[in-house]
Amino acid sequence: MKARYLIAGALAALTLSGAAQAHRQWMLPSSTTLSGNDSWVTVDAAVSNDLFYFDHTAMRTDNVAVTEPDGALGKIENAATGKYRSTFDVHLTKPGTYRIANVSTMLMGSYTLDGEEKRLPRGTTKANLAQAIPAGATNIQTAEAANRNELFVTLGAPTTTIFKPTGTGIELVPVTHPNDLVAGEAATFQFLLNGKPAAGLKVTVIPGGNRYRDALGQQDLTTDANGKLSVTWPQPGMYWLNASTGGREGGPGEGAPGQAAKQTAGGKGPEGAAPQRPAGPLKDRASYVTTLEVLAL
Repeated sequence: MKARYLIAGALAALTLSGAAQAHRQWMLPSSTTLSGNDSWVTVDAAVSNDLFYFDHTAMRTDNVAVTEPDGALGKIENAATGKYRSTFDVHLTKPGTYRIANVSTMLMGSYTLDGEEKRLPRGTTKANLAQAIPAGATNIQTAEAANRNELFVTLGAPTTTIFKPTGTGIELVPVTHPNDLVAGEAATFQFLLNGKPAAGLKVTVIPGGNRYRDALGQQDLTTDANGKLSVTWPQPGMYWLNASTGGREGGPGEGAPGQAAKQTAGGKGPEGAAPQRPAGPLKDRASYVTTLEVLAL
């Protein structure tokens, strides 16, 4: 029995673009399809080893935004953050499809000063880049990191207004509406990268509840030349979908939400040694996460 759990745990760790990416960030809604003209959705948000199980840390909700079916800005309510999860509510008062999203864009990079390589401070953006790099710095390298973690929730009939691309990072443009998914049927999605079809993008789909089964049930898919792919859902339930691209050339991708190097504030590893960094120049990176509900026939 012990070996069984060890195998399941090993499989769970091999889920993103690299084996080191064990922690997954996610938001889990109480429902994705509702009826009537006045409803509520409660969302749990966390970073965990097992999907939709609270075992690592809470996801902060400061940056979560709601877009209503007509494009107006909504809000989250009753937000609370605990040790292992955050939770918040969204009040649905307009018919159609809502987007609930945690989106961030920042600059990563490094520079050399007095013969020592230094990294850009966290929170650096294009607007404050000049202030973040001291005078006399050389060998400056920067790249943009765009992360998107989002949900789609529909009150009444599905609508598509909110799917207008922003042109930043990885975005999902549904051919099949994400709130119209049925077990045993194929769904088609298109992915964009910075507003253009993301050809050859690696996409991972995993059903929730992996803590209680031996097989991870992971699907590894690749978009075609138009950024499209087809997913067939083996059974009803909640699914986690992730795509990421970029990172340093010659090294693994750096892109998934929840992935973080275990370093101290000084940039050192857990043993005090300098962290291993893949060779090659920095590249822009982007990541995308969504949770999808698949219904039975």
